[in-house]
Amino acid sequence: MSSPSDRVLNAGVLGATGTVGQRFIVLLSQNPMFRIHSLGASERSSGKPYSSATKWKMSELMPTEARSVVVKACDPALFAGCDVIFSGLDASVAGDIEKAFFEANFAVFSNAKNYRMTPNVPLCVPVVNTDHYALIAGQRAEMGLTKGFIVTNSNCSTSGLVVPLKALQDKFGPLKRVVVTTLQAISGAGYPGVASLDILDNIVPLISGEEPKIEEEVLKILGGINADASACAPLSDLRVSATCNRVPVVDGHTECANVEFAGPPPTIDEIKQCLREYTCEAQTLGCYSAPAQVIHVTEEEDRPQPRLDRNAGEGMSVTVGRIRPCPVFHVKFTLLVHNTVLGAAGASILNAEYAAKKGLI
Repeated sequence: MSSPSDRVLNAGVLGATGTVGQRFIVLLSQNPMFRIHSLGASERSSGKPYSSATKWKMSELMPTEARSVVVKACDPALFAGCDVIFSGLDASVAGDIEKAFFEANFAVFSNAKNYRMTPNVPLCVPVVNTDHYALIAGQRAEMGLTKGFIVTNSNCSTSGLVVPLKALQDKFGPLKRVVVTTLQAISGAGYPGVASLDILDNIVPLISGEEPKIEEEVLKILGGINADASACAPLSDLRVSATCNRVPVVDGHTECANVEFAGPPPTIDEIKQCLREYTCEAQTLGCYSAPAQVIHVTEEEDRPQPRLDRNAGEGMSVTVGRIRPCPVFHVKFTLLVHNTVLGAAGASILNAEYAAKKGLI
């Protein structure tokens, strides 16, 4: 007998014509848990078939099931029949629209930054901190809702960084300091993104607003929730410093991390074993998008590399290499995350799969 979590869910996508929305559509078309039901975008796109309304930028062909769907305005009244809403909206418009869908009793999974740091909203990397879903009951009670809630996924670079940090924290205890330098792909800037004359033959040592996002989000994700499950309890003793750069790579964020433990440090071999053995609840539940191996540890001295490693675990795994002692902190390593999959749309979809398995949708 099938369980409620096995039913196919009708999915609505907000911001469907943008690059994050397009990635949602590609991934949803490949996922047996979801059916593309409604697509929303700006007023200038509404009323048009999706194939006419969007400038397709994915390397995969536009899914057949999306081509003829008529694009709607992002109005909750037009999304009746949807079980779940995925938001790829730009932060400039996401706040009010996502709130309207939440208040209309929809389950909203957002890629935007607007509600990430709201105390009672889970900021969830689905292979890291699904325990934060305990906040949903409080969200619903506060608003008098039966089905609606908001879950956000993190900044694209944060999503890769917190995976090995979570594994290390769980196994070896609290972390004291983390310094990370990111080399971020141009797809993270959306379309049209970074001007070609700015990025070709160049590195741009600034991504506006990115560094404080990482520094704040890591503390919330790796923290817990308070006693009555009404708010997150971010870590107070961990210090995180981030430096972010845009590099001429299409997909895949590379990050160089230095980590200091609060207690005696483990050996390098113990760290490698810990990362290899890390598992998450989404795997245990059998979620479709959960990777078989959350963290791929590579022993090649020149890996990970974006072109070679970004699709590990269908883009849902993090690859970690160059794990070695640090003369300033305790350990340093390089990691790679696919910024539009685990770092964006893929995380939201796995978040929704998890919620369905837990009976929240």
